[in-house]
Amino acid sequence: MTTTLISRTARRRWWWALWGLMAVLAVGIAAYAVPPYLTGDPADSALPLRPDVALHYLSLVVHAVPGGLVLIIGPLQFMTRLRVSNPKVHRVLGRIYMISIVAGSIAAIVAATYSLDGFPSQVAFYLLTAAWLYTVGKAYQAIRRGEVQLHRIWMIRNYALTFAAVTLRIYLIIGMAVRASVADLAFEDVYTTSVWASILINVVVAEYFIIHRTLMPLARRRQRRDSAPAAQNTEEDAVPTHAGKKG
Repeated sequence: MTTTLISRTARRRWWWALWGLMAVLAVGIAAYAVPPYLTGDPADSALPLRPDVALHYLSLVVHAVPGGLVLIIGPLQFMTRLRVSNPKVHRVLGRIYMISIVAGSIAAIVAATYSLDGFPSQVAFYLLTAAWLYTVGKAYQAIRRGEVQLHRIWMIRNYALTFAAVTLRIYLIIGMAVRASVADLAFEDVYTTSVWASILINVVVAEYFIIHRTLMPLARRRQRRDSAPAAQNTEEDAVPTHAGKKG
């Protein structure tokens, strides 16, 4: 019993540590990446722009602002305490989250179309946007049907894709450090690799988390629940009966 309590406490501490790290990184990247697009000056853009396409800068602005909101709201939606104590707040934030993804995705398609980062990066951003919309749509369908666990699974997948905005910049920092010691490594190669890694690695981590923290515990609980009546019946059958005629 004591070992079980210690194990639960350790898991809870790890969960809050990981949640805190995720929240700090999400807020930090949002605070770093969004403000340059609030000035209205294309010269402040962190990405190279097509000078002859005014829509390119506008699409980046429309993508950055909702994207920053999604990054910040996401960690709050995974707080069980908030969902239980303030379900109305959870639902309102969820609607803002979903609308922001729809708006950000439309802008992301336009931004990727005019991107100067190369065809491989464009393909990655198209796939990311499609998966972003698909997963939030599946999460919405699940909660409308009252399937809370399935909703949570799809939201984990969706936020893993959202968090690619964070891991992309982490991989870029690592890639630029490697590039400093590798003469023939071009920035385009570092950027393209970082884009794809931020998507693929996040997807793998999300699926690992879903299997080990959601699906497996659910399966164990179902197994215990299904085996409980059988065990009870076995105990009842084992009780001797003393009823009968007195000899």
